[in-house]
Amino acid sequence: MTIAGTTAFDARARSSGALAALVRLELADALRSRWLAFTATSYLGVFGLFGWLGLRESTVLGFTGTARVVLNAVNAIVVVLPLVALVATSQTVVRARQSGYFELFLTQPCRRRDWFWATVLARAAVLFGPLLAMLALVAASAMLLGEPSLGPLLLRTALVTLALLWSYVGLGLLVSSIVRSPERAVVVALLIWLLGAALHDFVLIGLLLEFHLEPHVVFVLTAANPVESARLALLSGVDPELTVLGPVGFWIANTLGPRATLWVGLAWPFMTGTAALGLALRRLNRSDLVG
Repeated sequence: MTIAGTTAFDARARSSGALAALVRLELADALRSRWLAFTATSYLGVFGLFGWLGLRESTVLGFTGTARVVLNAVNAIVVVLPLVALVATSQTVVRARQSGYFELFLTQPCRRRDWFWATVLARAAVLFGPLLAMLALVAASAMLLGEPSLGPLLLRTALVTLALLWSYVGLGLLVSSIVRSPERAVVVALLIWLLGAALHDFVLIGLLLEFHLEPHVVFVLTAANPVESARLALLSGVDPELTVLGPVGFWIANTLGPRATLWVGLAWPFMTGTAALGLALRRLNRSDLVG
C-alpha cells in the first residue's frame, strides 16, 4: 500500500471513530435530558387515545375492528411524528452555538460533518426507536391473536414513518442551521408543522371548492406535501381502493395502485429530508460556529 493510500485509510478510520464517539455522546445526552422518555410517552399517549377511539362501538367510514384501529393510528402518526421531530431538531445548532458547545468542539480533532451526522443518527434513533418498539409489540400481539395479515401492514407503516421522520429531521436541522435564535426556530418549526399537517389541507380544499381540478392535479398537489404522501401510502395499506378519498382515491387506486402509492410515500419524504440535510450541512460548513 502506498503512503497516500495509508494516509487516506487512517483519515477514514479517524473519521469513523470520531463519528461513533459523537453518536454515543449525543445518545447519552438524549438519555440524560429524558428525550427518549418524552418521545415514548408522547407516542403511547396519542396512539393510545386514537386506538381507543378506533375501538369504539360506532363504525367509522365503514371500517371495523383492527382496520379501524390502524386507520386511527395512521392519523396519529402523520400529525404527531412531524411535530415531535421538529421540536427535537429545530434548536440543535442554535443551542450548540449559544451554549458554547461549538467552541469546545472546534478544539477537538473532529470535523463538522462528523458532528452533523452523529446528531442526525442520534435524533433519528431517539425518535424512531420507541415507535419501532410499539410496532413490534403490536406485531407480536397480532401473531398471538391469530392475525398474521397485520405483519405486512406494520412493516409498511414502519418504512413510511421512517421516511416521514427522515424528512422532518432534515427540515428541523435546516431551520436550526439558518435561524439564529431559539425563539425564531420554534416559530418557524411550528409554521412548517402547521403547513404540512393542517394548512395544506385547507388550501387544497379551497382550491377544490373554487376550481374544478383533474384528479391527477389533485394528487400532485397532495403528494407534494411529505405528510400527505405518507398518509396516502399508509391508507393504501389499510384500504387498497382508497374509498375514504372519494373520486381522487378511485383515480389513485386504479392508476397507481398500492405499490406505486407506497413508493411515492417512501421516496418523496426521503428525498425531501435528504435535500434539507444537504442544505443544512452546507450551511453549517460555511457559517461561523461561534457567535
